[in-house]
Amino acid sequence: MTYVTLSAPRRRSRIGLSARLATAFALIRQRRALAKLDDAALLDIGVSRAAAQSEAKRPFWDAPASWLR
Repeated sequence: MTYVTLSAPRRRSRIGLSARLATAFALIRQRRALAKLDDAALLDIGVSRAAAQSEAKRPFWDAPASWLR
């Protein structure tokens, strides 16, 4: 006799509009703050000026995958 086990499909959690907007505004604020850091602060966190500028120029909808869960 053969047994087949089916797992339930994973449901994607639904994130409300207000939570998505809050995340987008937080990302915008963080990227602006990163762009304003001086060289000493960037050295403290281990980020080069070029990497900081590159990150700061990314659009708000280009969020890390972990933020979208």
